[in-house]
Amino acid sequence: MSTNLVKAIDTRQWTGMLRIMLTATLVLAAAMMSVRPAAARGAPESFADLVEKLSPAVVNISTVQTIPARKGRRMPNLPEGMPFGDLWDQFRDRMDEDEEPRQAQSLGSGFIVDATGIVVTNNHVVEEADEITVILADGDEYPAKLLGRDALSDIAVLKIEPGNGEKFPFVKWGDSDKERIGDWVMAIGNPFGLSSTVTAGIVSARNRSINTNDVEFIQTDASINRGNSGGPLFNMDGDVIGVNTAIFSPSGGNVGIGFAIPSNDASRVIRELQEHGKVRRGWLGVGIQPMTKEIAESLGIEQDEGAMVTRVEPASPAAKGGIQDGDIITKWDGKDVKDSNRLSLLVKRTDIGKPVDVIVIRNKARVTLKVTTGELPAELAQVTPQPDQDGDGRPDERADRQLVEGMELAPLNDGLRRQYEIDESVEGVIVLRVARHSPAARVRIRPGTVIISVNQRDVSSAAEVMEIIEDARDAGRDRILVLVNYRGNTVHIPLKLMEEDAVEPGEE
Repeated sequence: MSTNLVKAIDTRQWTGMLRIMLTATLVLAAAMMSVRPAAARGAPESFADLVEKLSPAVVNISTVQTIPARKGRRMPNLPEGMPFGDLWDQFRDRMDEDEEPRQAQSLGSGFIVDATGIVVTNNHVVEEADEITVILADGDEYPAKLLGRDALSDIAVLKIEPGNGEKFPFVKWGDSDKERIGDWVMAIGNPFGLSSTVTAGIVSARNRSINTNDVEFIQTDASINRGNSGGPLFNMDGDVIGVNTAIFSPSGGNVGIGFAIPSNDASRVIRELQEHGKVRRGWLGVGIQPMTKEIAESLGIEQDEGAMVTRVEPASPAAKGGIQDGDIITKWDGKDVKDSNRLSLLVKRTDIGKPVDVIVIRNKARVTLKVTTGELPAELAQVTPQPDQDGDGRPDERADRQLVEGMELAPLNDGLRRQYEIDESVEGVIVLRVARHSPAARVRIRPGTVIISVNQRDVSSAAEVMEIIEDARDAGRDRILVLVNYRGNTVHIPLKLMEEDAVEPGEE
């Protein structure tokens, strides 16, 4: 009996210890779950609750467009007795018929963002429409008024009028900047006219540039097809984080690559349209190009990201803020500038008249400037240099020409300006010929190119170009940075130096 009693006591002790260990394990697991990031959510068991809540605010956009009358082609008569004359007469009569005006209908998607009836859709859904009708999920139809549209961002805003005391169902904007690659999203729309169709997927990429430098799109694998244009892309909180606008498809159908305008961009455009009747965008007033490793090597710096300034417009915000040709812009208003596209987007999104801190690299040193953002002109003046009609247009044979790095260079003069249609505002050294297999030919420097500066030093003669090149060689560099103007376009080009200047130039 004593032995059995001891065993019973041991069993109770072990049971108590196991209970304590299990309790501690559960407490630890609960604590770990409590610090798990809220954004790291798994796939929902069902989207049904979200769909039921959100779908009443998603609408069908029906448009009617009048196609103008078309005059028939006036076909000639065939001589009597020609073979197949009867067939020709029938064909001629059909071609001679005038086509009457006709109406074409199309369908798209949209969504209501305010109980008073403010509707968002794509510009390309309504831009040619004579009549616009908004059809709600319950089948009710409302004529719509176009409040404004913006072709550059492909956003349009409509207004439908409620009945007596009626309030429309609506959805809220979310913060598209918070969405991460891999987050679940849901699209509701009317693909191929099939109303209230729901698809789901994930954010498969961000910051996609596809057909405009005004928007960096959200890419998703949620099925988006024709007719989904203008519909909302929701996150799992039920907020709109994108406006579905385009697909990549060789076949015309969904292949798992769709694009949505981020909600932060779309809501800004809509706010501008409602407040000002147009979209005002920030403007800096510079020509820019992306930085590359070759350009950084030419300048002897390690910074290979940013936007390099190639031109500063007179009296522009950039000029007033002290930005200079050759500056490398690395930060705009506290945000990193990785390339020229990113800078363009950041500037356009900046409020008009806002003072902004801009960090640039100038002569290997970081400089902070204060720039007040201007408003992008509706139509930037495009100046096309016109050739001077006086004289014979031939180059001046007395020009002081010199062979440099496989390029035949000469100072600019009136004859060369006329021949190559170079504007009077462009100063520098002109390239007359280029050796076929030289480094200059490989980076597509051509006859008629004007070299404005070398390694950020202005040049007006071939001798000045050679002097700068020799300085670069003495410093152990095998590249130079050349600022050139060709047919009105100004760009920086990193040029690899030749081992010898013995190559005879020939026309490229």
